[in-house]
Amino acid sequence: MKINETKFKGVYILEPLVKFDGRGFFMESYNKRLLEQNGIHYDFVQDNHSLSKEPGVVRGLHYQLHPMAQTKLVRVCTGAIYDVVVDIRPNSNTFGDWFGIILSEENKKQLLIPPGFAHGFCTLVPDTHLLYKVDQFYDSKLDRGILWNDPNIGIEWPISNPILSIKDQQLPLLKHSELNF
Repeated sequence: MKINETKFKGVYILEPLVKFDGRGFFMESYNKRLLEQNGIHYDFVQDNHSLSKEPGVVRGLHYQLHPMAQTKLVRVCTGAIYDVVVDIRPNSNTFGDWFGIILSEENKKQLLIPPGFAHGFCTLVPDTHLLYKVDQFYDSKLDRGILWNDPNIGIEWPISNPILSIKDQQLPLLKHSELNF
């Protein structure tokens, strides 16, 4: 597995080594020992799976507060997404900056996102399945989010009229968000 740094310390792009043959392919999608050998230490406790039936579904920007702030290891097993991470660490010199990457069943890239970052994505094709590991359990009392199109963040989404949940439509701007990691 190749581990690539991003513009944010602690956010990594993971590229599994894929072995193809006439039957299909094989890859390790997670290897705790390899991550730890590279200074990345997380104990994942839950796997989540989402299906978005249509292109243009936007989910996010989501995060959880301390003490249940989550690290996420995100991958797409079917379809493709434009995945976005926003630095929401109040004392960071990159506070409010964002990073986007396409994750797909073809490129098999994964994104490791530690606490202190909001996460969201936009589906690019129908029937997209997203799988992600988290190192803390979901806690509805500590669940938070930021409006997907906050103009002060300026994310360049590949869509202008997304399909959003009611919850995600009502999320606050970053400047009105509770931040505690």
